[in-house]
Amino acid sequence: MKRKNMTITITIVEDHAAVRTSMLKILEDAPNCKCVGAFSDGEEALLEIPKLKPQVVLMDISLTGMNGVECVRQLAKLMELPQIIMLTVHEDPESIFNSLAAGAAGYLLKPVRAAQLLAAIKDVYGGGAPMTSNIARKVVQSFKRVTSAVRPAAENLSPREMDVLNYLVKGFSYKETAEALGLAYGTVHRHIEHIYHKLHVQSRAQAVARYLRV
Repeated sequence: MKRKNMTITITIVEDHAAVRTSMLKILEDAPNCKCVGAFSDGEEALLEIPKLKPQVVLMDISLTGMNGVECVRQLAKLMELPQIIMLTVHEDPESIFNSLAAGAAGYLLKPVRAAQLLAAIKDVYGGGAPMTSNIARKVVQSFKRVTSAVRPAAENLSPREMDVLNYLVKGFSYKETAEALGLAYGTVHRHIEHIYHKLHVQSRAQAVARYLRV
């Protein structure tokens, strides 16, 4: 179990110097946050992040050279992924779902206010999936479009597992899902393990992306 006062280690991958400096300043002034690395491109990040083993990564999606989504995909081959928040100006569904499918846990639109960034870091560190309200709305709308169709990736899920997946797609935490369904936390956790196994994924974000992707 994570301790409330534990320092969260963070790395930044952002090619715009001014934005990178701004995020560094936000983290320097924040209690319980420690930036252990800041990189301007995905290639350098791939070399250094596996050594640093940060708990949270702030990843720009539109990096020069290797983009942020590909960087996340490559990191997944090198290490157990930290919690990754994509920071971008792109709000299109393809960018959102590509990020989630690669292994990102959250997706925020720039510019991001200091309070919003720190809240997202705390949220993702605690197992949440931080997104702006517009992004969450797009995810829910996409979910509504596909629920009436038969999707091969999810056809083997039980009705209760589908209930749990429904709440994951809407951005509920495991605890909130348990409360909404009137289940014990451990029961929800077991359902989630079964969902991961049946969908052949390793994370909440990948499960959501696998189900939603058209």
